[in-house]
Amino acid sequence: MNTSGAVAVSSNGPSDFVLSDGEYKRICELVREHTGIALSESKREMIYGRLVRRLRALRLSGFAPYIAQLEKSDTAELEEFINAVTTNLTSFFRESHHFDHLAKEVLPAMSRRAQGSGRLRIWSCACSTGEEPYSAAMVLREQKELLVGIDARILATDLDTQVLATASAGIYAQERLESVSQARVARYFQTLSDGVKGKVKVSPSLQELITFKQLNLMNDWPMRGPFDVIFCRNVIIYFDKPTQKILFERMAELQRPGDFLYLGHSESLHRVTDRYELIGRTIYRRVED
Repeated sequence: MNTSGAVAVSSNGPSDFVLSDGEYKRICELVREHTGIALSESKREMIYGRLVRRLRALRLSGFAPYIAQLEKSDTAELEEFINAVTTNLTSFFRESHHFDHLAKEVLPAMSRRAQGSGRLRIWSCACSTGEEPYSAAMVLREQKELLVGIDARILATDLDTQVLATASAGIYAQERLESVSQARVARYFQTLSDGVKGKVKVSPSLQELITFKQLNLMNDWPMRGPFDVIFCRNVIIYFDKPTQKILFERMAELQRPGDFLYLGHSESLHRVTDRYELIGRTIYRRVED
């Protein structure tokens, strides 16, 4: 019989894995320590399902020896642990109003300000499998007349090394392009040379604009900025308020007054920071200090 509050499901092995309350609490602490993500009880079943795969891969008898392995700072397994517990849901041109704002407001204003010389820097801070930065890159290519003489680059970072590998490769199943117009598909995606059916590759014209790097937002940030635009979408919902406050203080230091920050559809900076003002639907502008 399971202990109260424990979770168990049938496995391929001779017995069930059981996740006790104490073990789940310790896993939550490790997730918070290494990622900044605050897990609630509602995430327990999801975390169980993802970590059971690691127990089976490592041929462990239960969660206790797995936790012990993580506590020994096993670097390789910590990376697998982080990859397992982080959620990666994205699509091309998700929350399209941000890309409209980038094309119609940000780039024209920058072009007028730069007058043929300058730099544009965009940071996609949780880029997942790459659809977000590639969408931004399409906008830059389509507005290239505004960027004459301007050095435009996109930094795309994520905690999860597996999704970063996918993003860097730029290879997607055809069905992932459902939100992309046929004109854009024809212009920015190529059939794989090896003839693999159902998959396409992002064109080099987009890839050359983007640098993909692994980054844990809770650790030191090596980049100096400034960033004209930061995409920080569907990230802060996983952090508690104190962590959010620290995160956006750090972001504000990488932006100048007038630079822009895009959040996810369910996110807000209300009672988090006064260094940004809301100017549109989940569109914020850095204010004067």
